[in-house]
Amino acid sequence: MQPRTEGQTLTRPQRTAWLRLIRTENVGPTTFRQLLNRYGSAEAALDQLHGLVRRSGTANPPRVPSISEMEDEIAQIERRGARLVASGEPGYPPLLRHIPDAPPLVTIAGGENLSWKFTIGIVGARNASAAGQKLAGLLARELGDEGYTVVSGLARGIDTAAHAASLRTGTVAVLAGGLDHLYPSENIPLAEAILEQGGALLTEMPMGWEPRARDFPRRNRLVSGLSLGVVVVEAAKRSGSLITARMALEQNREVFAVPGSPLDPRAEGGNHLIKEGAHLVTGVPDIIEALTASIPTRRRAFEPEWEPELDLEAEAPTEGDRGRLLQALSVTPVAVDTLIAETGLPVSAVQTLLLELDLGGQIEWSGGQLVALRG
Repeated sequence: MQPRTEGQTLTRPQRTAWLRLIRTENVGPTTFRQLLNRYGSAEAALDQLHGLVRRSGTANPPRVPSISEMEDEIAQIERRGARLVASGEPGYPPLLRHIPDAPPLVTIAGGENLSWKFTIGIVGARNASAAGQKLAGLLARELGDEGYTVVSGLARGIDTAAHAASLRTGTVAVLAGGLDHLYPSENIPLAEAILEQGGALLTEMPMGWEPRARDFPRRNRLVSGLSLGVVVVEAAKRSGSLITARMALEQNREVFAVPGSPLDPRAEGGNHLIKEGAHLVTGVPDIIEALTASIPTRRRAFEPEWEPELDLEAEAPTEGDRGRLLQALSVTPVAVDTLIAETGLPVSAVQTLLLELDLGGQIEWSGGQLVALRG
């Protein structure tokens, strides 16, 4: 079976198979993409999983959800009036497709009439000052009036101010948990207002998923991935907002920061970003001017720079090849190109071995391009 062409809608069985594959233990967006490229369909990839894991040397194969489990999840999503959208389908957010680790499937509630191409992220401190929240609201309101959809993470503080100020013009709240586990609970009325006024809630997590600490950085990459650029309003030097800014840079999006007093710890992160080259923001014209002048590169989600056409006729890698690759790997993330150069192994062998090791839970990906041994 050949991979479907861009713009096609999945059939119901195909959507169920995609969901089974991405919900399988140790299968993330990068692994999903490799499996789909290698085998042509999610159904075929599922048939090959256990063999791949056995070759990795892992004793216990990953758990694959059943068809009935995934049909139940799809039914739960539909009962909430939401939809499960696959990458490449017409309803998938267009900017999100161009990040290295784009989720194959996202659950979206609302937002049918939003502008998903003209989007701007606004993030910042949860313990924001009154002035910071007022400024975030002012920026969000004016950007909405200029035709931009405001994207944020439904968190306390700056996120809340940005969503509330852009309800009339349209806003997207990206969730760290499932659609039925909104966090924080105090923002459930805000989430309901977002939907009532034509905005959207979006998540890659399954129904029933309660967000954990590690899920918020994953959520942040979607905030930046959905946006042409990200505005940071008040952020400590080590904060989730700075993670979002770093991810925006990795995704080739614009980064903006509002300057603040050197005496306020909440301004330290934004001031640091400006020193490092982020656009200084004093008002909405600064943002629009930069976005107009610089259009982010549009990379196809299923064609990472290091991933060539697979040579399906190539010989399978040997145990010696596996040993050379494992010796070159460490807990420090390294580019796949570097592994290929250091080991001298064929590209197809490195790709196959990394796929097997990933399914065996022995490695982890960072940003879709870097790989490391699990600590």
